[in-house]
Amino acid sequence: MVNFKSVNLRLLIIMKKVYLITRNKGKLDAARHAFAEHGIKVLQIKKDYPEIQSDKNIDVARYAAKMAAKEHDAPVIREDHGFYINALSGFPGPYGNYFERTISSENILEMMKGAKDRRAYFVLAAALAFPDGKVKEFVHEVHVEISDKVQGGKGNWDDIIMLPGAKKTFSQTPDDEWTLYWTKNFEEIARYLEGKKIWR
Repeated sequence: MVNFKSVNLRLLIIMKKVYLITRNKGKLDAARHAFAEHGIKVLQIKKDYPEIQSDKNIDVARYAAKMAAKEHDAPVIREDHGFYINALSGFPGPYGNYFERTISSENILEMMKGAKDRRAYFVLAAALAFPDGKVKEFVHEVHVEISDKVQGGKGNWDDIIMLPGAKKTFSQTPDDEWTLYWTKNFEEIARYLEGKKIWR
């Protein structure tokens, strides 16, 4: 009897495709940019998977990626971001997405009023899961600074976040000028898959 799931997986691998769990167009574009250089096509999964409560972003990424890889019978990537502000003792940490929806840029600046240390960093934690349950993890940090005033019109924290030494916030900067900072995990995953030679 033909194992159609096994056949489908082999075909997917030969066609050099991977899945990415995200509803974020910017993250999808960053992934496709990184994988395109290796001839790998990225397919989007828009489904919302349960997010476990953890103080580590990689735990959240791993859990969802393993579920999706089993469901799709194919390699799946899930990347989860954390945001850590030095002057606020690492707040909001792994819960950045939640707090960005509930705390404005103005509120963040008020919380940091008088703080000389404007440094902060993102933790980009990616999990590459396979149908057999195996997971490869990739973690990368992007260091940034917090502006002393709101600059830009996105209406989110991009209005106060900038690269070290920059004059403009993310809101004021063209996407193609800082996209490369968000592609490192995807580039490493692409090289890892090429090195594993799973498409040969």
